[in-house]
Amino acid sequence: MLLLDTTDIPRADRAEAFRVAMQEASVPCRVEHWEPLDELQARMHLWPYGRAALFTTDASGFRLIRTPRHVGMESEPVLGVAFQARGRGEFAQLGHEQLVQGDDLMLVDLTAPYSFGCAAGGSSRAFLVRYEELGLPVDVVRRATPRLRASPLHDLVRHHLQWMCASARELTADPGAAALETATVELVRALIVSAVGDEGRRAAVREETLVTRVRAFIGQHVSDPELTPEAIAATHNVSVRQLYKACAQAGLSLEQWIITQRLEAARADLASPAGLRRSIAATARACGFPNPSHFTRRFRRAYGVTPREWQRLATELSAAG
Repeated sequence: MLLLDTTDIPRADRAEAFRVAMQEASVPCRVEHWEPLDELQARMHLWPYGRAALFTTDASGFRLIRTPRHVGMESEPVLGVAFQARGRGEFAQLGHEQLVQGDDLMLVDLTAPYSFGCAAGGSSRAFLVRYEELGLPVDVVRRATPRLRASPLHDLVRHHLQWMCASARELTADPGAAALETATVELVRALIVSAVGDEGRRAAVREETLVTRVRAFIGQHVSDPELTPEAIAATHNVSVRQLYKACAQAGLSLEQWIITQRLEAARADLASPAGLRRSIAATARACGFPNPSHFTRRFRRAYGVTPREWQRLATELSAAG
């Protein structure tokens, strides 16, 4: 979603538009610009991934300052995992100072004061996630902040976020966007725990997040007809018995969850322009149902209409809109 494009805004109004867009996407802060305000240029996008979001900024030189007064304003506790797609950033928070460029990641704890600037302008990218979803205490995040490079997961997470940004338009429109958000939060959590080096917490995180990681894995491989409990357990280095036990404790029926995700993917696909041009059987196979008749029965049981009837209804609703 486009938040700001200064090209279409009168020069005298651009600084205020920049401040408002920044606050809408992130948290209250003071904005300073390095260049004359009538030369300010910026584009901002906010891409929702479930409850998290990707925030992208391409702008001429600016600096953000979040003061204790700003922190005192009401806002949700959020963490930003950020990098520079272009240019160099200067970041300072709680005694930690960092030049952010190239492949560097930085953690921005939005519950505390900080400053961040791009004196020569550049392109910043940030994955914003609520602390309640991250599931880690603030003190653990702060201990990890200066040690991210020490984690073997650093480059994996950096490349993952870069791919999410490059493909944001397609990914956020995909039925699997929420599952992708879950997987991304898991990666961020693993990165932080790894950077801190707390073995006890690392083992606890692996155990506590098993079902979440399994659900994300299913979302990513929902079209694979070989997606079985055995394959899922092997991927996550647990026994099938442990897998079923963890799912049962979370109130999750593993097989039913797989089928539900496949049906949801098929329902979205059937109503898409590409799906309308494909055969029902081809869509069924693409969503992990090798038997079209079995797919049709499952679809009708779940939604009360056949796949063909759903396509017809979706077409009529689209034409009416």
